[in-house]
Amino acid sequence: MSLPGPAGTVVVFAKVPEPGRVKTRMCPPLSPIQAAGLYSAMLDDVLHATAEFARQLGLEALLALHPGAACEQWAERVPQGYRIIAQRGDSLGERMANAVDEVAAEDGRGQRPILLRGSDSPALPLDRLIQALGALKDHDIALSPDRDGGYSLVGLVRPWPGLFALPLSTGHVLKDTLALARELGARATLVGDSFDLDRIEDLLELRRAAQGPQADLCRRTLDFVDRANM
Repeated sequence: MSLPGPAGTVVVFAKVPEPGRVKTRMCPPLSPIQAAGLYSAMLDDVLHATAEFARQLGLEALLALHPGAACEQWAERVPQGYRIIAQRGDSLGERMANAVDEVAAEDGRGQRPILLRGSDSPALPLDRLIQALGALKDHDIALSPDRDGGYSLVGLVRPWPGLFALPLSTGHVLKDTLALARELGARATLVGDSFDLDRIEDLLELRRAAQGPQADLCRRTLDFVDRANM
């Protein structure tokens, strides 16, 4: 028997685009104001694309925002259909774990998939979410690798306490996460890769994406980069 409500939840993890708090690894050559503008464009792309993905896949769209005090202000900025929750915790790992716990607790029976995506991957396609959902039918965890040794998307069917209890801003976080999943007894798998915009060099990858079908997903980001002559 099918469960009532959405088929699962897709959570966008994001920060408020404040100068000096986002895209700091791009400064220099970017100024903090330019970096915040770039991140704001990326986040708009991610929010709009994810809202459409959620509609097509029958998922609930959720924005997990940091700092949480900005949630009320952002309620009018997000596309229609989003629910906003505050990120809770001192580290990114703690905040991700708490978000998964919160979504799973609302589900009650813990039988619906939860997808978490960052706001640094505006070119992440719908196929990646579909692949993750398919993988979760016979795996506990699905990860979409990025090209810096991390991941842009993680899918779970239930919380795995301790899964995010490691440094998440390293070049080997994917490898470390897979090793930790094995220690926890979780069946983890990889789906297609993607790329994050973390360093100034990553704008070259964005330019390549602009030549293909992913361009429509990151149109605001591309427009900002063109206007700023990045």
